[in-house]
Amino acid sequence: MEIALSPMEFARRARRLYADKEAVVDGDLRFTYAEFLTRCDRWSAALQSLGVEQGDRVAYIAPNTHAHLEAYYAVPQIGAVLVPINYRLLPEDFEYIINHCGATVVCADADYLEAVDGIRDKLTGVEHFVALEGKRESWLDYEETLAAHGPDYDAVEIAETDLLTINYTSGTTARPKGVMITHRNAYMNIMGTLAHHHLTPADRYLWTLPMFHANGWTFTWINTARGMTHVCLRRVEPPLIFKLIKDENITMFCAAPTVLISIANAPAETREGAPRGVRLFTAGAPPAAATIETVERDLGWDLTHVYGLTETAPLITFCEPRPDHQNLPLNERAKIKARQGVELISSGELRVVDDDGNEVPHDGETLGEITVRGNVVMKGYYNDPEATAAAIKDGWFHSGDAAVVHDDGFVEIRDRFKDVIISGGENISSVEVEGCLLHHPSVQEVAVVGMPHEKWGESPHAFVVLKEGAAASEDEIKLHVRDNLAHFKTPSWVSFVEDLPKTATGKVQKYVLRGGASGISRQ
Repeated sequence: MEIALSPMEFARRARRLYADKEAVVDGDLRFTYAEFLTRCDRWSAALQSLGVEQGDRVAYIAPNTHAHLEAYYAVPQIGAVLVPINYRLLPEDFEYIINHCGATVVCADADYLEAVDGIRDKLTGVEHFVALEGKRESWLDYEETLAAHGPDYDAVEIAETDLLTINYTSGTTARPKGVMITHRNAYMNIMGTLAHHHLTPADRYLWTLPMFHANGWTFTWINTARGMTHVCLRRVEPPLIFKLIKDENITMFCAAPTVLISIANAPAETREGAPRGVRLFTAGAPPAAATIETVERDLGWDLTHVYGLTETAPLITFCEPRPDHQNLPLNERAKIKARQGVELISSGELRVVDDDGNEVPHDGETLGEITVRGNVVMKGYYNDPEATAAAIKDGWFHSGDAAVVHDDGFVEIRDRFKDVIISGGENISSVEVEGCLLHHPSVQEVAVVGMPHEKWGESPHAFVVLKEGAAASEDEIKLHVRDNLAHFKTPSWVSFVEDLPKTATGKVQKYVLRGGASGISRQ
């Protein structure tokens, strides 16, 4: 008899094999797998008692806590659909997403109860509001409600094509879109990650990556599949990260490049005593080779670069380590690690194509768009057939990412098409200029965008965050680029800023730097 390909299978296995092993650490709370999964079962029973049925949507607004993690099992195992929401959004965004997905239950952390109450009268479809932490009038208390129910719930038959989650995009230039991820989508992503990366029950995983972001790149289930320990982290701050790495013997975590930058530039006293050999995944934006060098040289950590989108469940590629890479100098190896790499064994087929749909030559120069088809591509955008048709054409999902393919088959993103700068007819990769500037000894972070230019149409504008105590002039920054790249790639303007505007997952919001305008190149 066939069994549906679903992450819920991993919970069943973990319950049998890892019952007495530590599953979750959240502050002073510690649960074994038996305790953790029993709590999930109790919440499943509680949700059913509240009237939640198969196909109903349950929304969560919460940081990385044990209660949030429990949702990734309790909600889908009764056939309901989990809607994890970016907690850094504005209340009006909460309102739109909750109403758009049709959630009947909203679960929120203590920090967001007031925000939800401010829009509550507009959430006409919501029948129950649950406070995961904290108490508030007219909100159900999570722990009390969970404790009032036993672990027995009414099992449902789940098909692998059923919806598992609806993950909303950031909505930086338009309304957020609800990405429909099926049980099969997530399962295949998980199996691909496990096939390429050696994870064991001895691993202890630190939750620096938001769980809401593409389901924590599916590590919400990967860790359980291998009997690893989930160590929760509410706030992504370098002192807290290093403390937990040391105190909890962390062996692995995931982070966006901006988090890596903050870690690499943490004060020496913060980094002191951190163990070497920690493994980490990075994705979300192309990491600079300079950042990779710092992490691997100064901290002695092993970095793996992966790539994907919310629409691809999310991982498509990883930067595959090969024997011929091992003997390269660190700076050359870092350049290779900065590439997006090759297809995951389970993700499906990836092609980089030109405007006519033809695959670009593997010359490391010819720019095309990353397209993918196969096991991890979303079911579509929820209640948005037009956006779905625009993104998936002839069975291929179009990413919007501009990339080249090297002669070894490794894909390397040069930019988002909307962020490619066309100056005097020349294409300039903002990622390339950013990577160059991150090698400047005074630069901690940088973002480069195209801005209108009277002569060239548009030209690069660099927004630079300097390291603490460091100094640099505009001319010095420009000269650094001019000395290392083609002259036409030199920024026309340099602005020194204290911070860069970012999404909750660490991606720089370049449209904000452009004054809210879209890029004037290809969209």
